[in-house]
Amino acid sequence: MSYRDHGPDWVELGLPWREDLVGDPETGVLASGPIISLLDNATSMAAWVSQGEFRPQVTLDLRIDYLRAAARGKAIVARGECYRLRRTMAFVRGLAHDGDPSDPVAHATGIFMLVHGDEWAADGRDRAIRAEEK
Repeated sequence: MSYRDHGPDWVELGLPWREDLVGDPETGVLASGPIISLLDNATSMAAWVSQGEFRPQVTLDLRIDYLRAAARGKAIVARGECYRLRRTMAFVRGLAHDGDPSDPVAHATGIFMLVHGDEWAADGRDRAIRAEEK
Protein backbone atom coordinates (compact mmCIF):
# COMPACT_ATOMS: atom_id res chain seq x y z
CA MET A 1 0.00 0.00 0.00
CA SER A 2 1.34 3.44 -0.84
CA TYR A 3 0.37 7.07 -0.50
CA ARG A 4 -0.48 8.83 -3.79
CA ASP A 5 -2.07 12.20 -3.00
CA HIS A 6 -4.50 14.05 -0.74
CA GLY A 7 -6.60 17.20 -0.48
CA PRO A 8 -8.57 18.94 2.26
CA ASP A 9 -11.14 16.11 2.57
CA TRP A 10 -9.76 13.20 0.52
CA VAL A 11 -6.86 10.75 0.37
CA GLU A 12 -5.71 8.55 -2.50
CA LEU A 13 -3.74 5.33 -1.92
CA GLY A 14 -2.38 2.72 -4.29
CA LEU A 15 -1.87 -1.03 -4.16
CA PRO A 16 0.31 -2.65 -6.81
CA TRP A 17 -0.82 -5.99 -8.19
CA ARG A 18 1.16 -8.79 -6.58
CA GLU A 19 0.84 -12.51 -7.05
CA ASP A 20 0.72 -13.14 -3.28
CA LEU A 21 -2.46 -10.99 -3.10
CA VAL A 22 -4.30 -13.02 -5.76
CA GLY A 23 -7.46 -14.76 -4.60
CA ASP A 24 -7.99 -16.91 -7.70
CA PRO A 25 -4.78 -18.23 -9.29
CA GLU A 26 -6.57 -19.23 -12.51
CA THR A 27 -7.77 -15.70 -13.25
CA GLY A 28 -5.21 -13.65 -11.34
CA VAL A 29 -7.97 -11.61 -9.68
CA LEU A 30 -6.93 -9.97 -6.42
CA ALA A 31 -8.48 -11.27 -3.21
CA SER A 32 -11.07 -9.03 -1.57
CA GLY A 33 -9.08 -8.49 1.66
CA PRO A 34 -6.41 -6.19 0.20
CA ILE A 35 -9.05 -4.08 -1.54
CA ILE A 36 -11.06 -3.82 1.69
CA SER A 37 -7.91 -2.76 3.58
CA LEU A 38 -7.09 -0.17 0.92
CA LEU A 39 -10.57 1.39 1.08
CA ASP A 40 -10.62 1.26 4.88
CA ASN A 41 -7.29 3.08 5.06
CA ALA A 42 -8.16 5.66 2.39
CA THR A 43 -11.50 6.56 4.00
CA SER A 44 -10.01 6.60 7.50
CA MET A 45 -7.20 8.91 6.40
CA ALA A 46 -9.75 11.14 4.66
CA ALA A 47 -11.42 11.63 8.04
CA TRP A 48 -8.05 12.64 9.53
CA VAL A 49 -7.20 15.18 6.83
CA SER A 50 -10.69 16.67 7.15
CA GLN A 51 -10.02 17.30 10.85
CA GLY A 52 -6.59 18.74 10.14
CA GLU A 53 -4.93 16.39 12.64
CA PHE A 54 -4.66 12.79 13.72
CA ARG A 55 -7.23 11.76 16.32
CA PRO A 56 -8.23 8.30 17.46
CA GLN A 57 -11.31 6.97 15.70
CA VAL A 58 -13.32 3.78 15.62
CA THR A 59 -15.02 2.22 12.61
CA LEU A 60 -18.75 2.11 13.33
CA ASP A 61 -19.78 0.94 9.89
CA LEU A 62 -17.94 0.20 6.66
CA ARG A 63 -19.78 -1.25 3.70
CA ILE A 64 -17.94 -2.42 0.60
CA ASP A 65 -19.85 -3.18 -2.59
CA TYR A 66 -17.93 -5.02 -5.30
CA LEU A 67 -18.95 -3.98 -8.78
CA ARG A 68 -16.57 -6.14 -10.81
CA ALA A 69 -13.32 -8.11 -10.60
CA ALA A 70 -10.07 -6.18 -10.79
CA ALA A 71 -8.08 -6.72 -13.98
CA ARG A 72 -5.15 -9.12 -13.74
CA GLY A 73 -1.81 -7.37 -13.34
CA LYS A 74 -3.21 -3.89 -12.74
CA ALA A 75 -2.61 -1.77 -9.64
CA ILE A 76 -5.61 -0.72 -7.57
CA VAL A 77 -6.16 2.92 -6.66
CA ALA A 78 -8.52 3.89 -3.82
CA ARG A 79 -9.75 7.40 -3.16
CA GLY A 80 -11.50 8.03 0.13
CA GLU A 81 -13.49 11.18 0.85
CA CYS A 82 -14.92 12.56 4.09
CA TYR A 83 -18.09 14.28 2.92
CA ARG A 84 -19.55 15.19 6.32
CA LEU A 85 -17.71 15.87 9.56
CA ARG A 86 -19.53 16.23 12.86
CA ARG A 87 -18.18 16.58 16.40
CA THR A 88 -18.28 12.84 17.07
CA MET A 89 -18.63 11.26 13.60
CA ALA A 90 -17.05 11.34 10.17
CA PHE A 91 -19.10 10.17 7.19
CA VAL A 92 -16.98 8.75 4.37
CA ARG A 93 -17.21 7.22 0.92
CA GLY A 94 -14.66 5.79 -1.46
CA LEU A 95 -13.99 4.15 -4.79
CA ALA A 96 -11.39 1.62 -5.83
CA HIS A 97 -10.46 1.25 -9.50
CA ASP A 98 -7.75 -0.30 -11.62
CA GLY A 99 -7.07 2.62 -13.94
CA ASP A 100 -10.43 4.18 -14.79
CA PRO A 101 -12.32 5.91 -11.94
CA SER A 102 -15.51 5.83 -14.04
CA ASP A 103 -15.35 2.00 -14.00
CA PRO A 104 -14.77 1.17 -10.30
CA VAL A 105 -13.93 -2.22 -8.87
CA ALA A 106 -15.57 -1.43 -5.52
CA HIS A 107 -17.44 1.31 -3.70
CA ALA A 108 -17.33 2.02 0.04
CA THR A 109 -19.46 3.98 2.50
CA GLY A 110 -18.83 4.26 6.20
CA ILE A 111 -18.98 6.09 9.48
CA PHE A 112 -16.09 6.61 11.88
CA MET A 113 -16.67 7.59 15.51
CA LEU A 114 -14.25 10.34 16.47
CA VAL A 115 -12.73 9.97 19.91
CA HIS A 116 -11.36 13.16 21.41
CA GLY A 117 -8.13 12.84 23.41
CA ASP A 118 -9.55 14.34 26.58
CA GLU A 119 -12.27 11.66 26.61
CA TRP A 120 -9.62 8.91 26.46
CA ALA A 121 -7.55 10.60 29.18
CA ALA A 122 -10.51 11.15 31.49
CA ASP A 123 -11.58 7.54 31.16
CA GLY A 124 -8.05 6.35 31.99
CA ARG A 125 -7.82 8.64 35.04
CA ASP A 126 -11.19 7.43 36.29
CA ARG A 127 -10.05 3.79 36.12
CA ALA A 128 -6.81 4.65 37.93
CA ILE A 129 -8.68 6.51 40.70
CA ARG A 130 -11.15 3.62 41.16
CA ALA A 131 -8.26 1.15 41.36
CA GLU A 132 -6.55 3.24 44.07
CA GLU A 133 -9.78 3.41 46.11
CA LYS A 134 -10.02 -0.41 46.34
